[in-house]
Amino acid sequence: MVWRGPRRRGGYSGSVPGRVPTRTEKHILSRRKARWVGFFGFLLAAALPPLLWHRSIEAIASDFRFEVEYLVPGWTAYALIGLGLLFFVPVLVSIGRSPESRLYPRGRNAYAGWAISLYLLGLILASQVAAVTGLHPTP
Repeated sequence: MVWRGPRRRGGYSGSVPGRVPTRTEKHILSRRKARWVGFFGFLLAAALPPLLWHRSIEAIASDFRFEVEYLVPGWTAYALIGLGLLFFVPVLVSIGRSPESRLYPRGRNAYAGWAISLYLLGLILASQVAAVTGLHPTP
C-alpha cells in the first residue's frame, strides 16, 4: 500500500467524488487546452510587434542597406524578438508531454527563460526605437 498523506474526513483527497477541488486543482488545464493556450499565446506574441510598431518597421525597412550603422540600431530589437520566439518553440512543442518524451527538451526551463528574456528585451528596445524615430503609437 502506498502512503498518500494524512487521511481527511471524507477519505483520501483524490478519492472523494463530491470533494471541492483546491485552488491549484481548479487551475490545471488539460493537455489539449494547454497546447491551444500556448499556441494562441505564441501567435499573439508574434503578432504584437508588427501591430504596435508597423510604422516604425516600415520607416526602417524603407531605407534598407547593409551597413553596421543601419542594421544594429534599426533591427536589433526585432532580431531579439525573433530569437525569443525561436527559443520558445521547443517549450511550445513540449507542452503537455511527459519529461521522458523525446520531444521534451532537457533544458525546457532554460529555453523558457531565454525566450522570455530575449522577447522582453526586444520589446523594450523596439519601443525605444519607435520613440526615438517619433513613430510610437499614441495612447
